[in-house]
Amino acid sequence: MLSAKSAEVIEATLPAVGAAIGDITPLFYDRLFAAHPELLRDLFNRGNQANGTQREALAGSIAHFATALIAHPDQRPDAMLARIAHKHVSVGIDNAQYKIVHEHLFAAIVDVLGEAVTPEVAAAWDEVYWLMANGLIAVEDRLRAEVAAGGDPADLWRPYTVVTRYQETETVTSYLVRPADGRPVPASRPGQYVSVRTELPDGARQIRQYSLSGGADGALRFTVKREAGGEVSGHLHDHLRTGDTVELSPPLGDLVLADGDGPLLLASAGIGNTPMTAMLDHLAATGSTRRIVSVHGDRDQLGHAFRADLEQLTAKLPNATAHVFYEQPLGEWPAERTGLVDLATVDVPAGTTAYLCGPLPFLRAVRGQLLAAGVPAADIHYEVFGPDLWLGA
Repeated sequence: MLSAKSAEVIEATLPAVGAAIGDITPLFYDRLFAAHPELLRDLFNRGNQANGTQREALAGSIAHFATALIAHPDQRPDAMLARIAHKHVSVGIDNAQYKIVHEHLFAAIVDVLGEAVTPEVAAAWDEVYWLMANGLIAVEDRLRAEVAAGGDPADLWRPYTVVTRYQETETVTSYLVRPADGRPVPASRPGQYVSVRTELPDGARQIRQYSLSGGADGALRFTVKREAGGEVSGHLHDHLRTGDTVELSPPLGDLVLADGDGPLLLASAGIGNTPMTAMLDHLAATGSTRRIVSVHGDRDQLGHAFRADLEQLTAKLPNATAHVFYEQPLGEWPAERTGLVDLATVDVPAGTTAYLCGPLPFLRAVRGQLLAAGVPAADIHYEVFGPDLWLGA
């Protein structure tokens, strides 16, 4: 792992690098996309680049990795690497691109920090970078081999035909798709997502991840929320119809339902209930007798996607309960609970393993409530849609 000499240098320079990372990452991306415009057009999420969240995520991952190495020089933060690796494989990042990133990232560091980047400092941060990059490369190689299922690991994308389109709510649509190439549906685990690659009117082939919300024999179901200003979600809602073909990656993602017989808490907010719906669907299909507590928060009843699924799947499970919170419940329907999700009003069984998905404020609040209720941090798992700005939490 990190050498003793480099550890001393990183510990001494981490505050300065951390303070400057907000200047380093924009310059890095400007350099990267000037040299490789195809990466912005066909690989990176243009929306996340425009709003800055991808830049925050890069800064957070580097800072978290370096901090973890200082705290535990003989250990590698594999949980963080696994989460990033699943995202990288799902969009088709390859090993050669780590050298490209290294070139432009270190040029940006030198530009911002200037003479403070001595040969000793550069060597120490170079060691950190390649420890992280090589760790990711190893995990990603294994993932690609696993999802290739005997095929070419470099052949990520497959065509699927839209069998049925479901309008869940005004802004949420689900698509049931089957492989158009006649090959079997790839294996998936409850909680995973697929990447969808679509060509936009300007010729860009943009990629987004969407959770699997269930499926059928020989088919997958993924769900898309139309985001305000979302160029891919809007394009899919407006143009992807029954009979059309769409390119999908294999199912990926590390927020997956683990085997066992202990109690479960599935907590979500908004469209974060898509992976939880897939988990409930799997539990019902396998006749689970586990104690299951589902908790969901939404703005109102009309915006609550999979409301009927939650009721029906909960009814099929002998030891399951569901608790729904609405911020602004509509008067014509009875509201289960009013306000934000509050686990103090929910019976969380001892020994619970929790799975969370939703916006960052929701994740922070619910995780805090679970910790206060005595649930160990190791038993709380989460998924955040978009760049992960919560590394190290």
